[in-house]
Amino acid sequence: MDQIDFLELHPGAAPAKGVTAWLVDALRAAIGDGRLAAGARLPATRALAGDLGLSRGVVVEAYQRLTDEGLLSGRTGAGTVVTGLAAQPQTQSRPREPSAMRLPLPPSPGVDLDLSPGVPDLSAFPRAAWLRAERAVLATATNADLGYGDPRGNPRLRGELAGWLARTRGVQTGPDDLIVVSGVAQALALLAQTLRTRGGTEVAVEDPGSRGTRDELAHWGLRPVPVPVDDEGLRVDRLAATGLETVLLTPAHQFPTGVVLSPARRRALLARPGLIIEDDYDAEHRYDRAPVAALQASAPDRVAYTGSVSKSLAPGMRLGWLIAPRARHADLVTAKHASDLGNPALPQLIFAHLLAGGDYERHLRTVRRRQVRRRDALLHGLREHVPHARVEGVAAGLHLLITLPGPTDDTELARRLEEDGVRVHPLSWHRLLDGPPGLVLGYAALPPDRLLEAARRMGRVLGAQRTR
Repeated sequence: MDQIDFLELHPGAAPAKGVTAWLVDALRAAIGDGRLAAGARLPATRALAGDLGLSRGVVVEAYQRLTDEGLLSGRTGAGTVVTGLAAQPQTQSRPREPSAMRLPLPPSPGVDLDLSPGVPDLSAFPRAAWLRAERAVLATATNADLGYGDPRGNPRLRGELAGWLARTRGVQTGPDDLIVVSGVAQALALLAQTLRTRGGTEVAVEDPGSRGTRDELAHWGLRPVPVPVDDEGLRVDRLAATGLETVLLTPAHQFPTGVVLSPARRRALLARPGLIIEDDYDAEHRYDRAPVAALQASAPDRVAYTGSVSKSLAPGMRLGWLIAPRARHADLVTAKHASDLGNPALPQLIFAHLLAGGDYERHLRTVRRRQVRRRDALLHGLREHVPHARVEGVAAGLHLLITLPGPTDDTELARRLEEDGVRVHPLSWHRLLDGPPGLVLGYAALPPDRLLEAARRMGRVLGAQRTR
C-alpha cells in the first residue's frame, strides 16, 4: 500500500470517535495540497479498510462524502479517482465590491466552504440516466433532428415541456407558445431586447432581489427600478407609484427573502396593465409546503414566464424555457433566431427523453430528499452556533436568509467570513434601497457535515463581531 504510506494514514492516528471525519479530512487535505492529483486512483474501499484496521463502511462513507463534494468520482470498473482540487483556506481573499463583481463569483483559493446562493448539488447530476437517454436518442435521431431546425426549439422537447409545466406549475401553454432558451439569462436578454425595440427604458424589480438579474437587464439597456418587498412579497402599491408597466418578480419563492406573493398581492398585480415577467427560478424545490401555482396560469396574455434546469440538473446545461404572451411571441422568436439560431439539438432531445420516460421526475424526488437533509443540517448548525440570528425562507429553494439584531455591516461581515474560508452573499449586494442587513446562504452544494462546519465557523466569526 504505497499510496497509504505516502498519505501517512496510520491506524494509530485514527481517533476513537469521529473516524469517518478524520479520514475525510485527511483525503481532502491530500487532494488540496496536490499529493493526490486529479486522475489519481484511490485504493479500493476494502483494501484501505483492511490496511487501516477500520470497517469498510467507514471508508465507503468517507469516499461518498468526498464524491458529494465533487472531489472524487466512482465508476464501475474504474475505481474511485480524484476529479478536482480542494480549495484550502491558505490565501485570504475579499468579497468583491458590487461595482466590480460579476455574479456568479468564480472559485477562490481562500474559500473551502462556498455557500453562494443559486449553486445546485452538481454531484447529484443523473449521469447514468443521461447516458442511457443519450444512447437512445443517438439510435433514433434523424438527419433533420441534427440540423438547424426551429429556433423555438425541438418540437419533441417543446411538447414534453408544455405538458410537464402544465402538470407541475399550472402553466397554460402549448408547444407552439414555448421557446427553448439557454437559461433564464437568455430569456431576460430576449425580453429586454424586444422591450427596447418597443421604446422601453426601465423595468420594475423586487428589492431586495437578484443582483444578477438586475445586471442582466442593465446590460441590455433597461434601468432596474427597485420596488420594496415585505413579508407578503412585492409591494404592489409602491409599484403603482413608479408608473412603470413592466415588472420582473419571483412570486412563488422570492429571491432572496423566500416569501411567497400573497393572494391579495397577486390579485392587485394582475389588475394592473402591462407586462409581468415571472422568473420561476427554483420551482422544483418545495419541502414543507404545497407548491404555489405559477402566476402565468392566471393571466397568460399578460405574463412572460421563464425557468430552466440550472437548479435541477446543472447550470452548465444552459437549457431553459420562455413562454410569453402571444402578442410578443413573434418578436421574441426573431430575437432568438438572430441570437443563436436555436439551442444545441442533442441536449434538447435527451431532456425530452428524460421527461417522457419519467427519469427527470425521479431525479427531482431524489434531489429533494438530499436537499431537505442539507437544509436541516444548516438549520441545526445555525441554531447551535448562531442562535441570535433570524432565519427566513426555509420552506423551499436552495438558499436561506439570516438577519442579525443590531447595526451590522453585512459586507464587512461577509469579508470576515471569507477570511475564515466561508463564502456567503451579504444581503446588501442584492439591494438598491436601504434596508436591514443580512446574509444569503446557499446550502445545496455542500454535504451536511460541511454545512455544520460552515455554521460553526459562522458562529465563531459572528460571535467575535458581537463582542467588538
